[in-house]
This record gives sequence, structure tokens and C-alpha cells, in this order.
Amino acid sequence: MDQTVASAQKSKDRLAEITLDAKSLGRSDANIEHEREVAIFDLLDGNAFHVEGIDAGPYKLHLGIVDERLVLSIAADGEGGKVEHAVALTPLKRIMKDYFMICESYYEAVRSAPPARIQAIDVNRRAIHDEGSSLLRDKLLPRIVVDDDTARRLFTLVCSLHWKG
Repeated sequence: MDQTVASAQKSKDRLAEITLDAKSLGRSDANIEHEREVAIFDLLDGNAFHVEGIDAGPYKLHLGIVDERLVLSIAADGEGGKVEHAVALTPLKRIMKDYFMICESYYEAVRSAPPARIQAIDVNRRAIHDEGSSLLRDKLLPRIVVDDDTARRLFTLVCSLHWKG
């Protein structure tokens, strides 16, 4: 495969548009809104997203939560069809709960704690986030294949959808 064909194929395996189900959004504060916006911006800026059985990306992704399941509605940009994939949230709930708690600690620490304390909390926050994104990536397989950075940003979006304030 020559460089041009490889580059064209790679550019197809990405997300070009992301929307969130308004009914799935819980109450949120400025921090959650900011995380959601940054995750969407970063995802659209650079991602690797491949859907097995559809070879017509880039893709449009609509995320929602229905009956304690993350529902990914994926449409091909071209005429490649539409796919829905659901992932049970139960395996992610403990990690999300831990992540929410440490985020609250982090945001509180930023206001008044010394830099060393903020850094220690942030290291733990990142570790929990990495654990959640890895689990999410595994739950998407084999139907949806994403890289580490895409999995991290998707995990942030899932958390922002699941956040109930």
C-alpha cells in the first residue's frame, strides 16, 4: 500500500462529529461542563476510531445512556450505514465513583491546598482515569477499536454523561 492510500485509509478511521444525548446529561457544574467540552474538542482534533464491519468513515458518534448502558450510535460519514453498540456500565461504575470522588478532592485542593498535595491527588486522579479508559476500550472490543488517547477522552465523556451532581 503506498503512502497516499495508507494516509487516506487512516483518515477514514476517525470521529468527525460527536453529539451527546440531552436526556442522558445529568446536572453538572462548571468543572464537568469544561471537561466535557475539552474532551469533545480533543477527540475531534485527533482520534483513532474504527468500527468493524463499516469501512466508510469518518464517523459520526452519538453517545447516550439508556437503562444503565452506554449506547454508541455510529453513522458513517458516507453511505456506509449506521451501527448501534451498547456497553454495560456496571463494570465501570466503581471506577467512575472513585473518579468522581477524587475529582471533587482535586477541585477542592486547587482552591487551597499546597502544590505537593494537588500534585499527589492529580497523580491518583490520572491513574483512576487510565484504569477506566482501559476498561472502556476493552469493553468496546472487538466491535469498536480505539487508541489510548481516544479511550481516555471517551471515558471522560462517559463520566460526564453519568455524572448526577
